[in-house]
Amino acid sequence: MRKIIALVLAFSILIIGTAFVYSKRNGVMIPLKLHIESVVVDSHNDTMMKIVDEETWLPSVDLRGDTDLQIDLAKLRAGNLSVPFFAAYSSPYHGNPDRSVSRTLALINALYYTEKHNKDILKISSSYKEIEAALLKKMIAAVPAIEGAYSLSEGNAHELLKQYDDLGIKAIGFTWNYSNALGEGLYRSYADIDGSFSQGGLTELGRKTVEEMNRLGMVIDVSHLAETSFWDVIETSRLPIIASHSGAFSEFIHERNLKDDQILAIKENGGVVGVVFYTDFISEPGTASISRIVDHIDYIVKLAGIDHAGLGSDFDGAVMPHDLGDSSGMYKITEELVKRGYSELDIKKILGLNMLRVIKENDMARIEEPSLEGVTITPLLQMGERFITKTPSLRASITGNNGKDLSYRVILNGIPQKAMIENDQILLDISSPLKEKFYVVTFEASDGSGSVERATRILYIEEN
Repeated sequence: MRKIIALVLAFSILIIGTAFVYSKRNGVMIPLKLHIESVVVDSHNDTMMKIVDEETWLPSVDLRGDTDLQIDLAKLRAGNLSVPFFAAYSSPYHGNPDRSVSRTLALINALYYTEKHNKDILKISSSYKEIEAALLKKMIAAVPAIEGAYSLSEGNAHELLKQYDDLGIKAIGFTWNYSNALGEGLYRSYADIDGSFSQGGLTELGRKTVEEMNRLGMVIDVSHLAETSFWDVIETSRLPIIASHSGAFSEFIHERNLKDDQILAIKENGGVVGVVFYTDFISEPGTASISRIVDHIDYIVKLAGIDHAGLGSDFDGAVMPHDLGDSSGMYKITEELVKRGYSELDIKKILGLNMLRVIKENDMARIEEPSLEGVTITPLLQMGERFITKTPSLRASITGNNGKDLSYRVILNGIPQKAMIENDQILLDISSPLKEKFYVVTFEASDGSGSVERATRILYIEEN
């Protein structure tokens, strides 16, 4: 079976590499060729949630193999879905942000595992330039994202957000449906035992997070937000946002879909709505289809213009229309768009160019910290390294600091720790036993004038 999958992947690469031919023949548009010529971006899937073991939270499925998932590498190639956003989803865990950090990191680690085992096919890509570079090599550009920022709290948000940035996270949805420390979710309640009600849209921490994400060039995702929080994001963000997987409320009444004034606000913001494929969100029970997906696209285009519609499937997190099936069927959406008379350029915008524009505009606004010239930090642990002790010693070597008056920090899950320097190593000896499965550690050196060098890794604590 692996040989068959490898042949499928090789054949797909050959097609993508050689089939950049005219998408029209005798003036008639050819949907499949147009689809192959296009950069197809999908702004939301939950596939990483499906490849981790539910007891250990370690990755246990290689997407190169033959799977029953809606996304694997062969299906992505078959559907020419070349820029998928892989979401790290975490539940609120009844208000336990430490557990949410661990679960979020588990899914980010799963994406790094997928890249490590498929370096010839898939590349984690967190900027427009990185996406472009991956596509030029005929690779899948995997964009890391977070759905539900329940891991961020008053005590850790500032530093943990920077650690997520170090790990390549490009987009963050503040809430799933429950409210949290950043703001009000769709249910307008917290996920505590009593289900207590929330109010007031974004919190002060939520507004600060919007501003910090703008500074980092991270894309803000408003899917799953309560309307109160949505309007606070619109008011606060100076950069284009996305709704990664939402539909049009006027096309089908569902609380997860966006109302006309919200879609128009996203237009004014310069953002994009990734139209969701989930059957429950797009149509009455038993009637969902590719045609209904494109009905939502049609509505958004007619209301807000061609530059503000995209695709946001919810693969591996939802039931798909029967005539789409999985990601290998993405070309069928192009067929429907051609059938409805969209131009070649407009189809390419919907399929991916609009989302890429938002990524590029956020990239351009990113404010980079100056780096320490000549200084290199190398963690003495691999990404996702497993420790069999709950009190590990975490170390990184540092070179190029001769004669420099530097200060050092180690940040663990967003909390700065006192660092020790020993034999050209930055080290942190954990004294209190770690309780969760996954942690993120950053080793940092700075010169006091704003120049910084950092290195960040995910680690795993084995349970006895």
